[in-house]
Amino acid sequence: MAETCTHLGTVRDVTPSSDGCEDCLRSGDRWVHLRLCMSCGHVGCCDSSANRHATAHWNAHHDHPLIRSFEPGEDWWWCYPDQLFFEVDGAAPAPSHP
Repeated sequence: MAETCTHLGTVRDVTPSSDGCEDCLRSGDRWVHLRLCMSCGHVGCCDSSANRHATAHWNAHHDHPLIRSFEPGEDWWWCYPDQLFFEVDGAAPAPSHP
């Protein structure tokens, strides 16, 4: 496991694709928590949710390595390839669903 994320250069200024997990909303499913892809803005459900859509998005798009929590008050990030949980000093507060 890396000690420092090596993928911060891939971060883009993204707009969340939805106020909920876009895949669960299409299928009528429910989620536990939401994650935001920092490459394209895809909003997917967490790995505690039945469908794990955020991880499924990463598996389909390995060039989208970073997610942020899309939960109110949470500013953490996760890097899939580095398997690293972290916060970014000086980053703007995380966007979150309503």
